[in-house]
Amino acid sequence: MNTPFDWASAVGLCGTACIIGAYAYLTLAKTTNPFLLHGTNLAGAALLTVSLLVHTNWASLILEGFWAAIAIFGLVRAWRGRGAAKERAG
Repeated sequence: MNTPFDWASAVGLCGTACIIGAYAYLTLAKTTNPFLLHGTNLAGAALLTVSLLVHTNWASLILEGFWAAIAIFGLVRAWRGRGAAKERAG
């Protein structure tokens, strides 16, 4: 069964590019910005989820749900760490 290349496929490819870009950033950068890393992962998961809602693949859809949850956890943790760092500095 062939899936046509349509808008949902294009959105999914953008999501894939975000996730691959975030992984490359994590691997190649000497230091990373957690907001950039987790934000890009979350954007990628969201874009892939849109694509998967149109072209349903349950295993991938569940994976993207976990990917998004981990990214949100990372963003919350980074946000809390930022506040704690300000308290220590001030």
